[in-house]
This record gives sequence, structure tokens and C-alpha cells, in this order.
Amino acid sequence: MKKRTGAVSRTDRLNSEFKKEIYEIILRRLNDTDITEMVSVMKVDVSRDLSSAKVFVSVFSKDEEKKLKTFDAIKRNAKRIRYELGGAMRIRTVPELSFVLDDSMEYGDKMNRLFAQIERGENK
Repeated sequence: MKKRTGAVSRTDRLNSEFKKEIYEIILRRLNDTDITEMVSVMKVDVSRDLSSAKVFVSVFSKDEEKKLKTFDAIKRNAKRIRYELGGAMRIRTVPELSFVLDDSMEYGDKMNRLFAQIERGENK
């Protein structure tokens, strides 16, 4: 089946809505004391049949231990997040959520710093 150009697919709309809602749930409704670092939901990939969704999350922290503790707390709360998502969205099926740690922002930041060093003539 071919996608119409210019039209936003149902899956794309759901990905966007899930991304927004999951972020709000993590930020406002989870009261887990292990979530201490800044979190961003980078992307959500929902399967066509809505049975599962991969949620790509970035955790911003200079402390690797705190970063991993925050991410583990999010994964541990996956069922609660799914339950809250079901209440927030009007869909028949709420997908099973699997969280993936997304380090792309940190990688981009590291590359920017390396390029800046090269421009300044610093060789390390």
C-alpha cells in the first residue's frame, strides 16, 4: 500500500500524540523519586497494529549513574505510563511500551565540540 504524499498517516499522528502524552506523563504524573534528571521523549514508533511502541528517551545528565537510574525508573514504570496513556488518549488499543535510551543528542553535542576544537586548531 502506497502512502499519499502530503497526507499524514494515522501512524504518524499517533506517534506524535504518544510522544507528547508520554512526555507529559513522565513529567507530571510519575512520582518516582529515582527520576532526578531532565528527560526528553525524542521519538515514538508505534507498530501498525498498535500492539507495541518503541519510545526513544534522552536523559540529560553529567552523572552517568544518575542518568541510568532515571532511565531504569522510566522503564520500571512502563505499565503505569501505559495505563495513564490509556486514560489520556481515546483509542481502543494502547500499545505495549518498550523504552530505548537515545544518546543521539549527546553524540551530536560531542561532535560539535570536536569540530569547534578542530576549527580553533586544537589537536587532541
